[in-house]
Amino acid sequence: MSRNKFLKFGLLAVMAVIVARLFFIQILQHDYWTERAAAQHTLQYTLRAERGEIYMLDGDEPVAVAMNATVYTVIVDPMMASRDEIQSKMTEILGDKRIAEWDDVFADKSRRYYIVGKNVERKAAEKVAEAEFDGVWLQANTKRVYPEGDLAGTLLGFVNAEGVGQYGIEGALNEQLTGKDGLLKTVKDVNNVALSIGDDNVKVPAEDGDDVVLTIDRNLQYGVEKIINEQIKQLGYKNISALVMNPNNGEILAMANMPGYDPGDFGNVESAADYVNHVVEDPYEPASVCKTFAFATGMEYGVMTANSTFNNENVTYVDNWPIKNSTQKTELLGVVDMQTALNWSLNTGSTQVLRWLGGSETEINALGRERLYEYYYDHFGLGKATGVELYESVGLVYDPHADIYGIDSTYANMTFGQNMQVTMLQVVAAFSSVINGGEFYTPTVVKGKLENGEITGITPRKAVRRTVTQETSAAMREMLYNTRRSWRTNGLDAAGYYVGGKTGTAQVIKDGEYSFDETVATYIGFGGTEGELPAYVIMVRVWEDGKTAGGEAQALPVFNVLKTYVQDYLKIEPAGN
Repeated sequence: MSRNKFLKFGLLAVMAVIVARLFFIQILQHDYWTERAAAQHTLQYTLRAERGEIYMLDGDEPVAVAMNATVYTVIVDPMMASRDEIQSKMTEILGDKRIAEWDDVFADKSRRYYIVGKNVERKAAEKVAEAEFDGVWLQANTKRVYPEGDLAGTLLGFVNAEGVGQYGIEGALNEQLTGKDGLLKTVKDVNNVALSIGDDNVKVPAEDGDDVVLTIDRNLQYGVEKIINEQIKQLGYKNISALVMNPNNGEILAMANMPGYDPGDFGNVESAADYVNHVVEDPYEPASVCKTFAFATGMEYGVMTANSTFNNENVTYVDNWPIKNSTQKTELLGVVDMQTALNWSLNTGSTQVLRWLGGSETEINALGRERLYEYYYDHFGLGKATGVELYESVGLVYDPHADIYGIDSTYANMTFGQNMQVTMLQVVAAFSSVINGGEFYTPTVVKGKLENGEITGITPRKAVRRTVTQETSAAMREMLYNTRRSWRTNGLDAAGYYVGGKTGTAQVIKDGEYSFDETVATYIGFGGTEGELPAYVIMVRVWEDGKTAGGEAQALPVFNVLKTYVQDYLKIEPAGN
């Protein structure tokens, strides 16, 4: 083959390859290369939504308790920056906000972007800017700050390093608080400057998160936490939780767990267990406070009144299992009425109510279990979510026909709050309905949204169901009032005030069985002006692993201090004033 022919065939082969390649690029990969070309002259930004802030109430005025502060990330371009010029000065300016070692920063100068400082406050950022270092620039970010420190830490939760809410309000309402990011997409010039021309320009504004106003009274929350901390020292127990609620609309005024933590320093805890809000996330056996619900159920079915009597032997047997009274006083043996049973928290008395619910004097049957379950679960909402705007646990209330050993003894124990798991909030919501005239309100910790300085989105609080009749409610208020005025608590409340309540001392299951070496103390009570519906409900829980705590010895004293404080703070006047 001559040289000319060789060159001719070679040229044709090259042209064929070029044509094939152009066909592949221009036809088969047209969309791909069009997008690549557009990307070269298109500037695209994510417009970050600002996280909504959280407010408590100071009277009627919202006060921010979770806010956004501008902080800065300091970035160095190792190719442009002079190490000799910036190292000593930047080390001094950044202090503990410096996150990189200088040897690492300048180890590879082809790396054009190295973060050397995070969460740098404004004053330090201004010093960096004033220094006008070559190859150093600032990037503005936001950081969640909590100006009240550890106030209501377990209620508020926190925002992690990725900007996602964790625990509490921050976690449960994360989507509402986060908002939605926007988008800016526009044509740019060779210097990355956005141009206003072009049909492909896109701007989707960011939707900032809602500013949420809580029902929590900031001053009341502070006072409750202060009292609890004092009581922890005085009583010598590690854990106390307390809840204050308006029983007439379900609004939560204070929710406290001690010890707590500072959401602004959320890493400074012993373990993740410290983040738990025991009021809503930690079901437990509340013990004899549940006699309130068993007695109210008995009244609803017409099988008992405060004056109904039974024969108390200080022990009764169900499924061949002995159910004993914690108080083994001989003067209580024999025929006693139900007011006495509540005063002395007789387990034999609440067990007798279960028998009466089944139409029997001596036996527990399916009808009695069904009736108790109907009120415990369906009416009072024990063992199911309340609907509060927080993460909450459900707990456990056994079905009356559950296939478990000793279902009758299980239900007998449920009349005095054992063999069941409920949260403090479930108990408070149910208790409130018993003493407020019989109306159940969904508990709420959210008042509304803050828009242009005004609280909006407030919906009228309406009862979602009736739990008991007004007659039963009045009778139970009187029984609880008389129980509090029994010899153990007489004289604690000034004349003109109407205060009632009930203790609970629960055994704790250890290694599969109830332990006598660890108990949890509870007290729940209401108060207000005599002759009027109660203005508040307070529940207290006291406990520590490996220790016994009693409702009367530990929880009642905490309630008494809180009751006086809440009564004074809410300016509740005695009757006759």
